[in-house]
Amino acid sequence: MRQFSLQILANDKLARMGVLTTPHGNVETPFFMPVGTRGMVRLTPPWVVAEAGFDVLLSNTYHLMLRPGADVVKKVGGLHRFAGWDGAMLTDSGGFQVMSLDAKFESSGVTFKSVYDGSFHKLTPELAVEVQESLGADIAMVLDVCTMLPNDRERLAKALELTIEWARRARNSKSRCDQALFGIVQGGTEVDLRIASSQATVEIGFDGYAIGGLAVGEDRDTTVGIVELVTQYLPPQSPRYLMGVGDPYTIVEGVARGVDMFDCVSPTRLARHGTALAMDGKVHLRRRENLFLDAPIERDCPCPTCQRLPRSLISHLLRVDPSSAGAALAVHNLWFMSRLMAKIRVAITEGAFDDLRAEIRSIWRNT
Repeated sequence: MRQFSLQILANDKLARMGVLTTPHGNVETPFFMPVGTRGMVRLTPPWVVAEAGFDVLLSNTYHLMLRPGADVVKKVGGLHRFAGWDGAMLTDSGGFQVMSLDAKFESSGVTFKSVYDGSFHKLTPELAVEVQESLGADIAMVLDVCTMLPNDRERLAKALELTIEWARRARNSKSRCDQALFGIVQGGTEVDLRIASSQATVEIGFDGYAIGGLAVGEDRDTTVGIVELVTQYLPPQSPRYLMGVGDPYTIVEGVARGVDMFDCVSPTRLARHGTALAMDGKVHLRRRENLFLDAPIERDCPCPTCQRLPRSLISHLLRVDPSSAGAALAVHNLWFMSRLMAKIRVAITEGAFDDLRAEIRSIWRNT
């Protein structure tokens, strides 16, 4: 049996539910990945993330190669041991992170300053694969050139040209048979560039395909339109990953167009700022009325925070101990994301996805 494969078990129009086989277990799709950038989700130990129902954790190559170094991670037993995570793991290549830096892109690779000490480093497509193979995640990403949107066509075209060249080199440098390598489709909001990127990336041939360069400044409907375009060119037997998206509206619209995987820092980032996610919308715990409420964030939520803590305590802690409040809210928000994805999978299996999609759209479209 292959160590990495996708089996589609149910379809509801383009939406699909399946099982992704990885060296660290089977994962039901579509799924959401919490982001443990430096090896752990902010304020949230790995066992708490696992208890929330997640099977895949994302960590970042850019940060781990700088601190503590891929050699350190490898020496302690690899990324799974380092992160205390028994499930599957995905590592991003670092292309998104260097986008915000004063980086120099050229054919050989990208040169950038470390956010930790200002030292210069160069990341090549080959090195990105080498580092990720050393880290040992189940899924690695090619090094790409990500650009903020909106952007001019010339810059998007140059970024795409480099991304395709780097993808070929990354594919040729892959050596681990127990690690999947995903290609990344770029091209901004330009239809012809996205089509060209999709076709070239599929022609190179990867274990899965990611749609990158979105949720970086454009409106959500533009995001959805590009996803609808790109998924038409991706092979149906391979997993499809919409990078950096975590809001329920875009997730459900992505699923409606055949996307299987999502990730974002938003659940725990919102938690640190006092915002909880609920099935009927966002709850802003900083608002004074919550200080007097002996009620959970969400009455029907089974998460430990809702089962134990009143809104009053969390609202109080946001004023005097925001880290503790953020930790409690992070637990709830992660459970929310897990519950949301489970509802989506059940709806697809039961042929009721359109109804759930309409419900989520009505609540989250303008949220």
